Parts: sequence; C-alpha cells; structure tokens
Amino acid sequence: MTKVKLKDFEIGSDKLTILAGPCAIESKDILFMTAEKLKTITKKLGINFVFKSSFDKANRSSIKSFRGPGIEKGLELLNEVKKEFNVPIVTDIHEPSQAKIAAEVADIIQIPAFLCRQTDLLVAAAKTEKIVNIKKGQFLAPAQMAPLVKKVEESGNRNILLTDRGVSFGYNNLVVDMRAIPIMQETGYPVVFDATHSVQLPGGAGECSGGERKYVATLAKAAIAAGADALFFEVHPNPDKALCDGPNMLFLDKTEDLFRTCNDIFKLVHGL
Repeated sequence: MTKVKLKDFEIGSDKLTILAGPCAIESKDILFMTAEKLKTITKKLGINFVFKSSFDKANRSSIKSFRGPGIEKGLELLNEVKKEFNVPIVTDIHEPSQAKIAAEVADIIQIPAFLCRQTDLLVAAAKTEKIVNIKKGQFLAPAQMAPLVKKVEESGNRNILLTDRGVSFGYNNLVVDMRAIPIMQETGYPVVFDATHSVQLPGGAGECSGGERKYVATLAKAAIAAGADALFFEVHPNPDKALCDGPNMLFLDKTEDLFRTCNDIFKLVHGL
C-alpha cells in the first residue's frame, strides 16, 4: 500500500493517524481549545494528528442552518491554528474554485461525501498537489471508489486518502459495512474511517440531522480491528451546544480514553 507522507509522518504506516476537530468553525476560542487539547492527547499517546474543521458546511438540511464563517475568515482562523500549534490541517471544499485558495492553508483537501463523484471538484483538488481525501458517498458501494481514485491519479496526483462514513440504509439512517475498509484499500491507498458521521441520522431531526453519539466508540474500535489506517472524529468542547452536527460529535474531554483504546487495537492488529 502507498504511504501518504504528511509533514514528519506517513498515513498508512505502522502508526495510527487521527483527523479530528469541530464540525464547523464557530469561534477562535473553540478552535484553539480543541486543537490544544487534541494535540496534547495525541502526542502523549504517540498518535499522528491532523486538525479538522470546515469554513463552510454547504450541505445543510435547512437554508437557516449554521454554515461557518466562509472561506476567507475560515482559512484565516485555520492558519492561526496551524501556526500556533504546528499541526497539519484538513478542510473540505465544495466548489472547484475553492481548491487553490484552500490549499494555501490546508495540507489535506477533503471532498465531501455527497460531492465525491464531481469530476471538476476532484480534478481541481488534485491539481493543488496537496493530499486529497475523498469521502465515500453514502450512495456508493466501496468498490465504486476505484474510478474516483483514477480521476485524481490521472490529474497528476497520487497523494490520496479514502474515507468511509457509512451507507444509506432506509430513510434517515446509515449503516457501516466493515468490508468497505479492505475493499477500498485494494485501490492501494490508506483508508480513513469517519466514526462520527457514520452515526449521523441524515435529516433525522427535521430541519437538521440527528445522531447517535453513543455508538461512535463501538464503530471506531471495529474499524481499527478491520484494518483502517486512520480515524476521523468531529470533536467539540460541548457538542450539545454546537451549531452544527452536535448529536454525533464527541465531547472533547472524553476523547483520550477512546483514542488510547483505538491505538492499542491498532498496535495489536499491526503486531506492534
């Protein structure tokens, strides 16, 4: 499998990588509090860390939903986090025109699940020469990620990650098939498991999505046991007061034990 190099570590190596942070950028205080705590925890546990947050959440249930501060202010804040805590950044884009701008700050350009088949978006992300993280659409089988990988490769970029976040299962529900992890690894690239979006109940709360936070730990541990190379978590100091995706985000002060357990399972799976 290809190891994807990021700063001073490799994703897909014999060390667990965690991508984590608030769903959307709400304030500088929340960003800094979350980044500082997560960096401290991951450094203590010997886990590679990438900070995540979104400058715009364009795919919302309602036009009134909170989306974030926008690309200019959002990237400014993410750049402050990057410099203050010396951490790599992952953020998502929704339009091809955002790729080059986001790449000025982000180390990983993330393609949202609902947009994963958008050729122009994938090509624009690939041409930044940054790592491209393609989130598998809830409507796709894992094997259908292979053609999307080719779109990025044929645009001149082989720094690719694939992320599973469950598949639609009836109305307002997702289910996770752990076979997706080894199937997507057949592309030759590392696979990330998004443990928080996988417990989302899309549109399940009327004008917003619901979620079942209590199952995040179960799925995260199962994904590592199934061979996932990295984990993705949305984390917030107080998810119940969060402006976006609160029901499926983790409480910041409860992440350390879960990260430790996942790391222990990762070491066991890899014979470390």
